[in-house]
Amino acid sequence: MNPRAGTLIATGALIAGTVTVLPASAEPRPEPTARPIAPLVWTGCATPAYPKLQCATLQVPLNHDDPAGRSITLALTRVAHTAKESQGPLLVNPGGPGGSGRLMAGFVAGALPARVAARYDVIGFDPRGVGRSEPALDCRPGHFDPVRHDSVPSGAEGERRGVERARAFAEACGRKHGDVLPYIDTVSAARDMDAIRAALGAPRLNYLGYSYGTYLGAVYARLYPERVGRFALDSVVNPQGVWYEDNIAQDYAFDTRHKDFMAWVARQDATYRLGTDPAEVEAAWYRMRDAVRESPAGGKVGPGELEDTFLPGGYYDGYWPKLAAAFAAYVNDKDPAPLTKAYEDHAAADAVADNSYSVYTSVQCRDANWPRDWNVWRKDNWDVHAKAPFSTWNNAWYNAPCAFWPVDSLTPPDVTNDKVPPVLIVQATDDAATPYEGGVALHRMVRGSSLVVEEGGGNHGVTLSGNDCLDEHLTAYLDTGVVPRGDATSEADAVCAALPEPKPVAPPKARTGAAVLHGLLGQGG
Repeated sequence: MNPRAGTLIATGALIAGTVTVLPASAEPRPEPTARPIAPLVWTGCATPAYPKLQCATLQVPLNHDDPAGRSITLALTRVAHTAKESQGPLLVNPGGPGGSGRLMAGFVAGALPARVAARYDVIGFDPRGVGRSEPALDCRPGHFDPVRHDSVPSGAEGERRGVERARAFAEACGRKHGDVLPYIDTVSAARDMDAIRAALGAPRLNYLGYSYGTYLGAVYARLYPERVGRFALDSVVNPQGVWYEDNIAQDYAFDTRHKDFMAWVARQDATYRLGTDPAEVEAAWYRMRDAVRESPAGGKVGPGELEDTFLPGGYYDGYWPKLAAAFAAYVNDKDPAPLTKAYEDHAAADAVADNSYSVYTSVQCRDANWPRDWNVWRKDNWDVHAKAPFSTWNNAWYNAPCAFWPVDSLTPPDVTNDKVPPVLIVQATDDAATPYEGGVALHRMVRGSSLVVEEGGGNHGVTLSGNDCLDEHLTAYLDTGVVPRGDATSEADAVCAALPEPKPVAPPKARTGAAVLHGLLGQGG
């Protein structure tokens, strides 16, 4: 699923490089003899929001099984500890794959209680291929430029266009980045994490990972169990479904979350005037989708862009009021301007998004097997779409380059683990991006882990986001290493209530005369 919301065939076959992958029953093998690691040189790179931020770079092998071969560069950040005694590094990752983590160090250091943050060197990083790490991937600039074809295929021609677009992305990635694609994967990124640990001179690594970052952390823990310190994993990828099955699960979950949003809009009928019946409101949303297919809002927002615009509401309900306002303005007042602005604010792609998507596809397509027969995709996605139409085909096209990826796929490691200290797992029950079952699955796979549940919560990435109960569990763990323990009657070791629903925001006043005409002309009519 699109990682931008929250928070791919080459012309010739490429030979896949050797990457460490653990069979289900294997133990981690000894690392090849590593090259000497130069000390990190930290320089000031403060921002107004994060005045204590420092930056450094680290050279790591492109292929960790060939440490004397080609190097690539990772971009790192740090907020240094200030306490007399340090707990060591706390590496942070925001997910993706493809998310930049450089500014996350400043955010986490500022969001944790000062006395806890003071004991850690909070370390952010751009994973290989991402952001200011080099080389940074950008397979096909403008791949998401509006207006795209309707994500739901209309007959054979609509499907052909989607397949050609996905194939073009795969081919572009192979042409531009074929030399590095065999090494853009989760296991390689986990080995980079250990190189960061070694460069910091730390015997163990502490870690806070969100979303895809939970899977990255679980893979690291399987590779290097003796080097695991305090690991907190928030909004957990189901390691048993990477990646095709996990995306199918997301389709159902995002449709359910979209219905939750429609029900919330119905409860706010006094503000939005879209009806008191959730089914009525949802029908109005799909009528809006039909309308922008015929005449894209502002010349930018067709059906695919509309889905992209509302998808962030599945990650975080704080977006609901403004999305509902744009929805109401379009339906009730025939005003496309708020909808166009919502697209520009939440979904329009830029160079950062192009880079993020290039890494997303590179990692997911390389990590695990995907169907190479398009007939499988067609059948599966029409079957799911019949039950969960909100974003199924949009998500299918987002991942479709993997059907044509120019590098062979790896076998995902089994992240079952009985050799690590207590790991803290945090999961909301109604999370759409990483459904609840993933948190439960990892909890069962990692012996001694503790599962903290946000009951009734639908947001994604829920610690350090305003829920005091969840934050108390996280900070107590980072402070002491102690996790909550429940009893045998419940899967969860601790339960926190979800945050209250957001408050509605009134739609903008309807425009009149020339302003409305200008907006309608912007739709192409």
